[in-house]
Amino acid sequence: MKHEKISIKWKVFLYLLVFVLVLLVALWLVQTVYLDTFYKTIKTQELDKAMSNVEKVLQSDDMESNIDSIADSYDIGVMIVDDEGKEIYTSEAKRTYSAYRLSGVQIQSYLQQARENGGKLKFKTGDKKKEMPQFGMLDKGMDRNPDDFKKFRANGESESMIFVKIVNLPKEQTGGVFLSSHISPVNATVQTLRVQLCYISGIVVILSLVIAFWISKRFSRSIIRVNESAKELAKGDFEVEFDGRDYKEIAELSNTLNHTVEELAKAENLQKELIANVSHDLRTPLTMIIAYSEVMRDLPGENTPENVQVVIDEAKRLTNLVNDLLDVSKLQAGVTSLQIDEYDLTKSIISVINRYAKLVEQDGYQISFSYDHHVLVEADKYKIYQVIYNLINNAVNYTGEDKKVTVKQIANGNIVRIEVTDTGFGIAKEELKNVWERYYKVDKNHKRAVMGTGLGLSIVKNILKLHQAQYGVSSEQGTGSTFWFELKMKGNRDISNGSKSI
Repeated sequence: MKHEKISIKWKVFLYLLVFVLVLLVALWLVQTVYLDTFYKTIKTQELDKAMSNVEKVLQSDDMESNIDSIADSYDIGVMIVDDEGKEIYTSEAKRTYSAYRLSGVQIQSYLQQARENGGKLKFKTGDKKKEMPQFGMLDKGMDRNPDDFKKFRANGESESMIFVKIVNLPKEQTGGVFLSSHISPVNATVQTLRVQLCYISGIVVILSLVIAFWISKRFSRSIIRVNESAKELAKGDFEVEFDGRDYKEIAELSNTLNHTVEELAKAENLQKELIANVSHDLRTPLTMIIAYSEVMRDLPGENTPENVQVVIDEAKRLTNLVNDLLDVSKLQAGVTSLQIDEYDLTKSIISVINRYAKLVEQDGYQISFSYDHHVLVEADKYKIYQVIYNLINNAVNYTGEDKKVTVKQIANGNIVRIEVTDTGFGIAKEELKNVWERYYKVDKNHKRAVMGTGLGLSIVKNILKLHQAQYGVSSEQGTGSTFWFELKMKGNRDISNGSKSI
C-alpha cells in the first residue's frame, strides 16, 4: 500500500522554511510597524531612570555638577523649579530642549497637573496636540498660551517628551523636576528599513530554501538508508548491514538492527538445523521399525523377541522425541506451570543415575555421584528430574573414551549446586552461549545420541528459567565440560553416604 504521509526529508524542509518565514515576519513587524512604539517606549524608560538618578543627587552638596553629568549621560535637558515654578537650576548642556522654553504660567500648570496625577506627569510636544498635555487636561481657569508652543515649529523643533515630577528640595522645600528629551522622527528610517528588508528578505528566502533543503537531505540521509536496509531485511536478506552513523540515535538504532539481523540469521540457521536434525532422528527409527517389521512379516522364524524389542525400542525413541519437542514448545510458549513441592533432591539424583544401570553394565560407562548429605529443596520434582536426567544424558553422549561421568552435589549456605562433568573434547569459549539452543552442535555434524533426543539442554534451560535458578557451563577444550545449576535449600537430612558410583 502506498504511504500518503510526507517523507521526513520534506517535513524537515518545511519546518525549517516555516521557521525562517516566521523570523522574517517578526523582523518586519519589529523594524517597521512597531519601530516607533519601541523607540518611544525605550525613551520613556530612559527618562524614568534619569528621574530616579536626579532625585538621588538633589540633596547632595555637588548637585549642579551631578545633574549636568546625568543630563550628558542620558542626552536630556534637566530643569529644577520651586513650588511656585521659579527656576532653581537648569543643566547647561542642552539649552535647546522644550522644557527650557516653557513660560512661568505653563510651568505652574504642569506642576499642578502633576500634583493631581499622583506627583507625576508625562506628555509630548511638537505635534498637532502639542499645546495639550498628553496625560490629562489642564484646569479650565489656567492659561494655555498655545503661541509659545508654535515657537517649536519655527525653530525646527522635533517632537519632544517631557517628564514632570514633584520632589523634595534642599531646606525642606518642595518643587518639581522637568526632564525633556528629543524624539527623532522615524518615518524616514522606517522607509529605509522597508527597502533594506525587501532585499534582505529575498536573499534570506533564497538562502533558507537552499540551506533547508541541504539540512533536511543530510538529516534524513541515514534514516532513508536504514529504511532501505530494513526493506531488504523484510525480504529475507540476512546479509544486509545497517550503517547509519551520522547521529548518536541513528547509530544506536543501526547497532540494534545489526544485532537483530545476527539473531535472526542465527535463528534461521538453527531452524534449518532443527528441521534437518529432527528429520534425521525421525528417519532412522522409522527405517528400523519398517525394516524389522517387513522381515518379521516376510521371513518365517524372524518374529523373535529380540526383533520385536528393536521395534519397541525405536517406537519409544520416536515417542521420546515427540514428547521432548512438545516440552520445548510448551516451555518456550510459557504455557507450562510448575507444581512446587518440598522433596529430597539427593534421592532424585540417585534415582536418575540408577536408570543408567543397564547402559553402565552393557557399555562400560562409569557414573559417580559425590555428596555430603541429603538436601531438601522446593521445586517441581518432575521437571528438576528432567533437568538432572538431561544433563547426565548429555554427559554420557559426549564424554571421552574413558566413559566417565561425575555428578557432584555441593551445599553452600542455603544454596545447593549440582555439577555434571564429562571428559569429552570440550567446548570453545565462543560457543558456550549457544549450547543451550535446540540441536545446536559445536562441530555442526549431527550425532545421534546414545540416549535421548538431542533437545535436552534446551529443555534444561527453559525449566531452570521457570524456577528462576542460576545455571551455566564451563569448559576447556581437550579436558571436558561441566554443566551446573543452583537451587535454594529448605534443609537437609542426616543421611551421609558420601558418594555413589554405578
